[in-house]
Amino acid sequence: MKLLSIMILHKNPSLGQTRLLKGEYELGSFSFFTKRNAQEFMQFTAKLVSDRSATPSRSTIKEGEYFVHCFVRHDSLVGVCLTDEEYQSRVAFALLNKVLADFSDRIPQSSWASIQSERDCNYDQLPMFLTKWQNPREADALTRVQDEVEETKVVLHNTMQSVLERGEKLDDLIKASENLSDQSKLFYTQARKMNKCCNYV
Repeated sequence: MKLLSIMILHKNPSLGQTRLLKGEYELGSFSFFTKRNAQEFMQFTAKLVSDRSATPSRSTIKEGEYFVHCFVRHDSLVGVCLTDEEYQSRVAFALLNKVLADFSDRIPQSSWASIQSERDCNYDQLPMFLTKWQNPREADALTRVQDEVEETKVVLHNTMQSVLERGEKLDDLIKASENLSDQSKLFYTQARKMNKCCNYV
C-alpha cells in the first residue's frame, strides 16, 4: 500500500487555469534517474485532472498501475493524491479532506490566487501528512476499526478450527455433554442427517 504524492492546487475560475500551490512526493520506489520525471508526471496529471473536474467534485482515475484521487472543493481549492491500487479511495478522500481543511486554516483564501509557485506558499504540513498516511491504519480511525473487525473474524474462525482439529468429533462431544437436554441432542442428530441427505441431492 503506497501513497506516492499529495498536491494542493487552486482552480482560478477567472483565468480558467489551475495552479499547483504545494506538493510532497514519496519517490523512493523510483530510480535516481527517473525521480524528477516521475514528479513532473505527477504534477502534470494532477493539473490535468483538476482542470477537467467540476467544482465541487470527487473523482478517482486509474492511470497505469496508479490511481489519481482528486477532490475539488466548492471554493476551488483542490487536493490530489496518487496511490497504488491497494490504497482505498475512501481513505484517500479522508486524507485530502484533512489536508485541504488544514491548508485553508493556515493559509487565507484571499492569498491563494496570488501564489505563483510552491516557493511562494508558506505551508509546511504536507511532509507530515505524507508520512502519517502511508499507514492508513494509524491515521484513519475507520480503517483501524475495519482491520480489527477482520482480525477478529479470523481469530474466531481459527479458534473454532482449532477446537475441531484436536481429534475430538463434534458428534462425540454433543453425546457426552451434560449441558444439552436429550431433545437438543436429538435435534442436532436430525439436523445432521438432513444436511447429509441434502448433500446427496
